[in-house]
Amino acid sequence: MVYDLEFTAWDGSMAERWLKPGQFREVVQIGAVKLAADSLKEIAEFEVLVKPRLNPELSAYFEALTGIANGKLAHRGVDLLPAYQRFIRFVGHARTIAFGRDDLVFAENFKLYGIESALPVPPYMNIAPWLRAGGLNPRHAGDVAEEAGVPLAGRKHDALFDARSVALGVRALVARGAPNPFS
Repeated sequence: MVYDLEFTAWDGSMAERWLKPGQFREVVQIGAVKLAADSLKEIAEFEVLVKPRLNPELSAYFEALTGIANGKLAHRGVDLLPAYQRFIRFVGHARTIAFGRDDLVFAENFKLYGIESALPVPPYMNIAPWLRAGGLNPRHAGDVAEEAGVPLAGRKHDALFDARSVALGVRALVARGAPNPFS
């Protein structure tokens, strides 16, 4: 199961590592795809928008980057706890894979909101080193499919698109002889 997160950001926040006062990496979107372990074909998808608590107004930078507008978030967004519980139900007993340390972003959010003690954490793998070992060096999750030579229509920095991009990149590398990280 491959997932990706989009979280609050401002112009320069990545370079500054979210260290400016009042800037936190609050989850705004969770996207995931379940794969058949043997074929690595997509069998299910998951997507939810999450309303940030500390910075409820998304920056213009974030809106332009992700395509997630404040109005859309107000209409479709839910609190982190029910969003995470839905995500965990989708995950089931599967191992989770993400590009980078999105597991730590979840942990930061739980700590920020004082809810960290009661939530299950599924087994996790950062797929970025595996991708590098396979000859890919994407900067972001949304770049993986393209770097692997797999066309994918959609918008980068959308969590579901980015999760799908990673899944397709993994499938392409396995087809070229890389070991299957799901087996």
